[in-house]
Amino acid sequence: MLSATRIWAVMAKEFIQLTRDHLAYAMILIMPILQLVLFGYAINDDPRNLPTAVYVQDHGSFSRSFLSALTNSGYFRITQSANSQAELDRALARGEVQFAVVIPQDFTRRVVRGENPTILIEADAADPSATGGALAALAGLPGQALARDLTGPLVRSTQGAPFEVIVHRRYNPEGITAFNIVPGLLGVILSMTLVMMTSLAMARERERGTLESLLATPVRPLEVMIGKLAPYVGVGVVQVTLFLVMARLLFDVPMVGGWDALVVGVMLFIVGSLALGFFLSTLAQTQMQAMQMSIFYILPSMLLSGFLFPFRGMPDWAQALGSLIPVTHFLRIVRGALLKGVGLADAWPSVMALAAFVVVVTALAIVRYRTTLD
Repeated sequence: MLSATRIWAVMAKEFIQLTRDHLAYAMILIMPILQLVLFGYAINDDPRNLPTAVYVQDHGSFSRSFLSALTNSGYFRITQSANSQAELDRALARGEVQFAVVIPQDFTRRVVRGENPTILIEADAADPSATGGALAALAGLPGQALARDLTGPLVRSTQGAPFEVIVHRRYNPEGITAFNIVPGLLGVILSMTLVMMTSLAMARERERGTLESLLATPVRPLEVMIGKLAPYVGVGVVQVTLFLVMARLLFDVPMVGGWDALVVGVMLFIVGSLALGFFLSTLAQTQMQAMQMSIFYILPSMLLSGFLFPFRGMPDWAQALGSLIPVTHFLRIVRGALLKGVGLADAWPSVMALAAFVVVVTALAIVRYRTTLD
């Protein structure tokens, strides 16, 4: 017969064991809260206040009215004023702005004459979901932006819309989602495989007792780390090569150039991911704990890096957190190189962020590994 006393004893033992396993306790409590906060506050499919650069060659009142209407739409936030088309192109390629607006030199004169001038708006359409709402809002601007300026005789001289907005979608003019998702998937795959694979391998050695044999050798912590991680660097390079070949053959992802930035970014990210896995293994006592800590890293990386959702659609605090995640900078390098041809000279902010990540995580791993051995 079942004994309530024995069942209660087993339950009490299990609760005590659960409270001793702090990592499992964190998974139970923190993970649902983390998912609720991220999905509830940080995820937004309709980004607003997107950074916009303007190149204004006509400084009349009509130009100012158009820029005011553009800002009042809620989708555009003017952050840069360029002096040439080259500056606009550079800002778009670097990802500093989402849109570039060009107001021609004769805009006011042609509006007054009723010649229906054009305003060019270039959009960084590498991520179609980031620009869809803003581009849709442009449809009503020609008929509303100058409504208060065109009075009296000007109303008769401008039949219909006083000007036209021409939209140029750059880097992904057809709005193909795969061109954005597939390059971004490279960072997620490398994180899942390299971080988790390294942490599990090291934790497995600790469980089997083979790691303790290193205590009897003169091998230094940095030498152990390099020796154990070097083979996985080759694994990462093979993964990247295979991924790029399949992305080209299966999804026809454009590969414009920027190979110097791509190579440097890939190597830094591979080394950093392996060092992070090594560091997590020094914190974990079992393979299960190593896997749980890897998930703690991978989940925010997928949600806050701009992989699944537009990065600029998140609130400022979420963007600040996302900027601390190495996957965010790696995705900017990969997408910038493949879709825009961004080279090392323009991708240096993200490259430096990855280099800092490698240095910090490697130092932490060495210090923690030395402490573990002691």
